[in-house]
Amino acid sequence: MSNIDNIEPPLIKDEVGSLHPINQVKDFLLNMLADLGFQEVDGPEIESEEFNFDMLNIKKSHPARQMHDTFYVENKSHVLRTHTSPVQIRSMLKSNPPFAFSSAGKVYRKDDDATHLPMFHQVEGIYVDTDVTFANLKDLIHQILHNLFGKDVKIRFRPSYFPFTEPSAEVDILSENGKWLEILGCGIVNPIVLKNCNIDTEKYSGLAFGLGVERIAMLKYGVSDIRDFYKSNLDFLGQFK
Repeated sequence: MSNIDNIEPPLIKDEVGSLHPINQVKDFLLNMLADLGFQEVDGPEIESEEFNFDMLNIKKSHPARQMHDTFYVENKSHVLRTHTSPVQIRSMLKSNPPFAFSSAGKVYRKDDDATHLPMFHQVEGIYVDTDVTFANLKDLIHQILHNLFGKDVKIRFRPSYFPFTEPSAEVDILSENGKWLEILGCGIVNPIVLKNCNIDTEKYSGLAFGLGVERIAMLKYGVSDIRDFYKSNLDFLGQFK
């Protein structure tokens, strides 16, 4: 018998894969918002300046529109979307209130360090109806964060500024080491944005919020470097099955 007859193929290990941790968090958020009555909508990643900026009351002088912050394509008439808010604009233009939309997907900004990436994921929501107030917004944010981090999580709202909401707030949670960590931005939809979408501001008002999926995943799983999610390290990713 030759030595060739004794050769056997190596054993193949059957390992069960799992969703990437970013997809796990994104799906959790979208399913939670669906349970709260939000309809998921989608839109293009290459967006016109009109939908990415103008319709959202982001003036041409705003620093977010500068080359050092935004990726421009096609002779500067289009951009890689900097947020998923244009999806909401497109959906509002095709709908009549009341409505509640959620959107999720990749967004692009010129950042790259341990806590920022040039491409990351957002989940946003908008709700427009009669008599929507900041109290409704606070109640919704508490529901979202309690579902994410438990009912004992401490939450604070800080006044902020966003062109597309007024008033606006940033929301922090208290970490285990006693530090406040920014978790999302939110506010009452600016009437200018509603008017741009042909919505009667005398009758309707709205609330909006946006979360960074990577930021949520870092806090939820105790990851200190955002870049670890995209290094294709199977030992790292295998922890999230």
